[in-house]
Amino acid sequence: MWGLVRLLLAWLGGWGCMGRLAAPVPAWAGSRGHSGPTLLRTRRSWVWNQFFVIEEYSGPEPVLIGKLHSDVDRGEGRTKYLLTGEGAGTVFVIDEATGNIHVTKSLDREEKAQYVLLAQAVDRASNRPLEPPSEFIIKVQDINDNPPVFPLGPYHATVPEMSNVGTSVIQVTAHDADDPSYGNSAKLVYTVLDGLPFFSVDPQTGVVRTAIPNMDRETQEEFLVVIQAKDMGGHMGGLSGSTTVTVTLSDVNDNPPKFPQSLYQFSVVETAGPGTLVGRLKAQDPDLGDNALMAYSILDGEGSEAFSISTDSQGQDGLLTVRKPLDFETRRSYTFRVEATNTLIDPAYLRRGPFKDVASVRVAVQDAPEPPAFTQATYHLIVPENKAPGTLVGQISASDLDSPASPIRYSILPYSDPERCFSIEPEDGTIRTAVLLDREARVWHNLTVLATELDSSAQSSRVQVAIQTLDENDNAPQLAEPYDIFVCDSAAPGQLIQVIRALDKDEVGNSSQVSLQGPVGPDANFTVRDNREDGSASLLLPSRPAPPRQAPYLVPIELWDWGQPALSSTATVTISVCRCRPDGSMASCWPEAQLSPTGLSTGALLAIVTCMGTLLALVVLFVALRRQKQEALMVLEEEDVRENIITYDDEGGGEEDTEAFDIAALQNPDGAAPPAAGPPVRRDVLPRTRAPRQPRPPGPADVAQLLALRLREADEDPSVPPYDSVQVYGYEGRGSSCGSLSSLGSGSEAGGVPGPTEPLDDWGPLFRTLAELYGAKEPPAP
Repeated sequence: MWGLVRLLLAWLGGWGCMGRLAAPVPAWAGSRGHSGPTLLRTRRSWVWNQFFVIEEYSGPEPVLIGKLHSDVDRGEGRTKYLLTGEGAGTVFVIDEATGNIHVTKSLDREEKAQYVLLAQAVDRASNRPLEPPSEFIIKVQDINDNPPVFPLGPYHATVPEMSNVGTSVIQVTAHDADDPSYGNSAKLVYTVLDGLPFFSVDPQTGVVRTAIPNMDRETQEEFLVVIQAKDMGGHMGGLSGSTTVTVTLSDVNDNPPKFPQSLYQFSVVETAGPGTLVGRLKAQDPDLGDNALMAYSILDGEGSEAFSISTDSQGQDGLLTVRKPLDFETRRSYTFRVEATNTLIDPAYLRRGPFKDVASVRVAVQDAPEPPAFTQATYHLIVPENKAPGTLVGQISASDLDSPASPIRYSILPYSDPERCFSIEPEDGTIRTAVLLDREARVWHNLTVLATELDSSAQSSRVQVAIQTLDENDNAPQLAEPYDIFVCDSAAPGQLIQVIRALDKDEVGNSSQVSLQGPVGPDANFTVRDNREDGSASLLLPSRPAPPRQAPYLVPIELWDWGQPALSSTATVTISVCRCRPDGSMASCWPEAQLSPTGLSTGALLAIVTCMGTLLALVVLFVALRRQKQEALMVLEEEDVRENIITYDDEGGGEEDTEAFDIAALQNPDGAAPPAAGPPVRRDVLPRTRAPRQPRPPGPADVAQLLALRLREADEDPSVPPYDSVQVYGYEGRGSSCGSLSSLGSGSEAGGVPGPTEPLDDWGPLFRTLAELYGAKEPPAP
């Protein structure tokens, strides 16, 4: 077998390599006797065709794929064949003497489909080219060694449910790495391995389509389809590959809603207010999403009046709620129908409808303890004013709906009647007045009456009772305001002075209509004319002018109403006759002309005198207090020998205290450092240097002299502050020449201790008492 293959390959190689061809001599080629130059046509020495090698061949020895031969090779062994280019020397080798080309290893066309090489014949001895180099191609011949693959698999696709047969689902594509231009190695055919009879695939294009009608998502939502691609045109011996396609049926509105039961029963207490949830109704719809959204409605009128139904936020359940208050005593149950309808309907599936369903609903009203119910929502009662306490105003009534025979107790809530103007009978709800009522003080009284069941104090209810106080003619008319007016002395007779108005607090009948009348007769200084419409009158000058006088005129006005009985009153209008300026403004009135020339009234003078007396008393008191204070200070100055005492209430500031005062005097005077020379510093700042200390006088230490010396130094030192300071001497002293004064160390005959070396009398008058006590020797014992 392999011998035949090698023979065939050798034949193909010999066919691909052609020898040297002699080109025909053209007709115009010159002869030996031609005068012109002889033109010779160059002959082509190499003609190479393509060589072929089958891929994936793995024989026991290198395979001969062709032979190179040149016309200059006379078989003398002088010609050497060379091969360069892609794969030369590794993949392809050449016999230098014979020109045979062998392939040394198995080739893969999918890795490299062809090789370009360069062949050349040279002189073996000198390596001189015998022929120009020539390029040739070795092609790797394909074999069916690659199965089809689906680079994009596995696939996922969606198709609407109930689709028609042949509806396109998805297109799958396989790739074959073999050479599509050679044989059928890359010719693919698609088939369905799994998924029949629901889906089919186009053998050539790979388009997957539905194969049966009316696929229902509610029955099966997902399908797994296996598609195979086979090369060699699907014939036996071809290679194949497969992939999976997951097909999901998308939902369409092809199912109407359906109540799982025909009758729903609910119960609700009668005290449930509007909006209280009674129950849920749910119609089942196997569709999904918007296709399953539903709307609910009540079909019967009596049910829609008492209840309402709405769809929940998910669009699935119907929520039945109370629409108006229920009453167990009036009606104990309701029966009505509820309809559920799809909100979105697809016309393509109307044949599967109707897309709605109806169910019956029965709601039972349950009895519940109820508070007493009043016969009216509010009460409006009336009572005349000025009636004696105990006058009947009206009656309210309430009853227990659960037990009409149950007794009710009534009471007025205190906050609604703080003045205790009314009372109520606890048993029958009769309201009476408790005090006299005045309409002019208060017209309306708004009471809150509480009704409580006697058997159950927790059950109570309230009602508003508005009591209106009716008016009676019990107020005489009065002037709207006190009138104190003036008239110019130059006014013309009959001139209007003022329009005066009257008021009547009553409002019953004609009692609010007021008439006014002034003095009449020849002696009347002014005229009052009743306007008779709005309770006003015009005050006029008479035809005869009023005589001027110092005191104002007092005009009496009589007022009366037209009520039953009629009430009247009298008022006075004060009119002053004054001098006026040309523009009509008042200049002065007659009473002002009698004032003193100074223009100050008696009251003003008394006020001034009072103020002056008060100021004088304050001055005397202030002077007395100052004098008393000065006397107290003088007593202190006589008793206190110090010029200034400074008291510190704080604990001290450590180093600050030591800097505030010069404490050098408190230290050992012998150990003090000598002062620095220099001018004295300011007396209002802390001194940095001290004045030179005067030397202590020689001789015995006299404490009195030492204190006097130090005091003089402090007084004459310009660097110390300008005030004395209290200084505490912490220095105990250098000791005394007289020794200790303690009785424990005093001399005695028994102890034999010697006495002081200097007498106490020499210490001065300050130590006279001490000398008398200890200086004299005790007389000897008898």
